[in-house]
Amino acid sequence: MKAWRLVVGLVVLGFAARGFAQGGAAGQEQGRAYTRDEVMIPVRDGVKLHAVILRPSNKETGGSEKDGEALPFLMTRTPYGVDKASSKTVNASKPELAASGYIFVFEDIRGRYKSEGQFVMNRPIVEHRSKTDVDETTDTRDTISWLLKHVKHNNGKVGVLGVSYPGFLAMMAGIDAHKAVKAISPQAPMTDVWMGDDFFHNGAFRETYGFDYVQQLEAQKTDAVVQSKEDTFDFFLRNGNFAGAAKTAGMSELPTAKIFLTQPSYTKFWQDMAVEKRLTKVEVPTLEVGGWWDQEDMWGTQAEYAALKPHDTKQEVYMVLGPWNHGGWGGPGKMLGAVDFGQPTGEEYRKTIEAPFFEKNLKGRAGFDLKDVASFRTGVNAWERYEAWPPVAKFAPARLYLKKDKELSFTAPDGAYDTVAAAYIADPADPVPYRHRPIQSTYAEGSKWRPWLVEDQRFVSGRKDLANFTTPVLDKDVTVTGDVVADLFAATTGTDADWVVKLIDVYPDDAPGAMAGYQLMIADEIFRGRYVHSFERPEALKTGEVTEFKYSLHGADHTFLKGHRIMVEVQSSWFPLYDRNPQTFVPNIMEAPADAYKAETVSIYGSAKYPSHLEFLEPQ
Repeated sequence: MKAWRLVVGLVVLGFAARGFAQGGAAGQEQGRAYTRDEVMIPVRDGVKLHAVILRPSNKETGGSEKDGEALPFLMTRTPYGVDKASSKTVNASKPELAASGYIFVFEDIRGRYKSEGQFVMNRPIVEHRSKTDVDETTDTRDTISWLLKHVKHNNGKVGVLGVSYPGFLAMMAGIDAHKAVKAISPQAPMTDVWMGDDFFHNGAFRETYGFDYVQQLEAQKTDAVVQSKEDTFDFFLRNGNFAGAAKTAGMSELPTAKIFLTQPSYTKFWQDMAVEKRLTKVEVPTLEVGGWWDQEDMWGTQAEYAALKPHDTKQEVYMVLGPWNHGGWGGPGKMLGAVDFGQPTGEEYRKTIEAPFFEKNLKGRAGFDLKDVASFRTGVNAWERYEAWPPVAKFAPARLYLKKDKELSFTAPDGAYDTVAAAYIADPADPVPYRHRPIQSTYAEGSKWRPWLVEDQRFVSGRKDLANFTTPVLDKDVTVTGDVVADLFAATTGTDADWVVKLIDVYPDDAPGAMAGYQLMIADEIFRGRYVHSFERPEALKTGEVTEFKYSLHGADHTFLKGHRIMVEVQSSWFPLYDRNPQTFVPNIMEAPADAYKAETVSIYGSAKYPSHLEFLEPQ
């Protein structure tokens, strides 16, 4: 079809950018010289995996290129292709690590690019009873065994890192780990793609992302980009539901698309794929990395840390949270969209945390001093270090209440039990866009996908189909830290609904430059109402009944400065990133009939009995 097409070829700025070339010092071509070899590595079931091996050249010392000091391996496994891995790319994407010197290994995972075998999206871990029982843990171990035996002058130690899908693969290296693995860094790892990462958030389907991503990974072995000639808002609205959009694009039979269509709830398929339940012990030092404005995998970093930390008896689990989008720590990290952090946060992280982490664990060098968590506090733009996350020491629980007359207050409401703080009509025929239109395909040319979480929210805040609650102008700084939780008491005239809650920093009108009057999202998330009692067994909401919806908006560490205002915005659609809820309960929203999509009245309560609010930590 003409509107949607696959453009064949490696796209460095598309999904491939989530592989070995993610981020990096733009334009950097100088650095330590590396020699390059390509190999096919056999694994236990006979499949051969393609890898590129880069080793520091020894020409300047008069030796041969492949001689020299024994070095550790630093490996990234990826579905996004490794053919372009070279001395140039490793110096550009990993300048600090490249300067130190490692034997870099970049490997195509099973079934992707030049590797043999069948590709399975986020392949779940299986029991290893025979040579045919393979998963990413076995492929990782077999790869490492081969490298130790066949690559000369290695020191017997291996580190594994990666961003996004390669972050998921880095975590696989830490489960039933090879004895040579001494450090891993899962960065924005895909961890549970139904609960809070790529494909669903609290049951709400990430329609445009799932649509594009599945085509790019399952329609071919390479990394073709999905392009649209029309606004994707119009495309998905015109096609009604995901089944209609998938049929139009001819993708209904792709493996993961079929699962989307037939298993939209949290079934065994999705549960088996989830990683966090496998994290019952700490096998190797682990550095988790994530960004406050990660448009793809914000959930995984904090979920893996939370799962691993209770088992951390040797103080080997660390986490860094910074002012970045997906993989943004690979670049300078001074700006994200219009927001200026006043310092090169990405460079600071790589030089003071990432490089020393691998130097310590792979080379035995001093310099890594992180005790637990490093967090960049936005607003005041300063690094903080905590002994735990959430940081309970020197912090106290706090609440912001949603009250009538659009008021947002630290004082609990005392009104009648049935006080409605706000109400609006949510119409699926006119959904709230999640970013400025036109909305391009995820990684299409000119797409604004990467920085959308820091877009100025004024483009929707004046709509009548949502509710805003705002504090007066702050007379002092207010810091919000830790896990931000929405506790919403709400009702609908329908039998299903979505709840989107956004915590927003409203800049003063006299703020300098582009930030004058800016509405910056700090924390945000969606919840699909049908799952309020069970993610496995959806059920209809009771029309008109006040129901409590309590869920996480993820972590934050932000200071709302004196002179700013705090806003909480509640809406019932975020389209087309999330598919439209028809607001009439149907067994499967993926194939909801047209007559199920109905406008309904949504009511947000703010009373002593039904105190809708946000929970977080604030400094004592």
